[in-house]
Amino acid sequence: MVRGRITGRPVVLAIAAVTVVLLGAGMYWFQPWKLWQDETVRDALPSAAPTPTAMVTAQPNTTASPSAPAGPQTIAAGELISHEHTTTGSVKIVRLADGSHTLRLENLDTSNGPDLRVWLTDAPVKEGEAGWHVFDDGKYVSLGKLKGNKGDQNYTLPADVDLSQYTSVSIWCDRFDVSFGAAALAKA
Repeated sequence: MVRGRITGRPVVLAIAAVTVVLLGAGMYWFQPWKLWQDETVRDALPSAAPTPTAMVTAQPNTTASPSAPAGPQTIAAGELISHEHTTTGSVKIVRLADGSHTLRLENLDTSNGPDLRVWLTDAPVKEGEAGWHVFDDGKYVSLGKLKGNKGDQNYTLPADVDLSQYTSVSIWCDRFDVSFGAAALAKA
């Protein structure tokens, strides 16, 4: 009988168990299969109904008066640039007839990711790696999870957001604190 000798079977089982746990944790954290999964969204541009007061003052069979609420109006817009992942499309902030605001992504095309969000931010949009991590340095409003990595999408802006304080939009990966793509907003 040899003392202190480690038999091979328990060591191999321990190494296999650790490998399985690490592999499972890595798969959960990185979710690499999402790089090959596309989710396309086709939201229509929202149109809010006029306020009840505006409907009462409207005259049937006549041309709309100048004070009547207009349809959706673009008040700011920009083009997405690529950061961590190739990203294209445009961004608009639209004022609806009832005075509410919606952020709209049009023709979005980016990679899918494990925890993508749409952020309205006060950060400057920078090209290349210099722009990957700036969007969580200042003020931002998370508008929610990215609905899909392709297509046209709408995100309701909270009523208390002061749009003059925000100058850009980022498709933000919250898991890895990095921008997939971003757009500077210019007044329309």
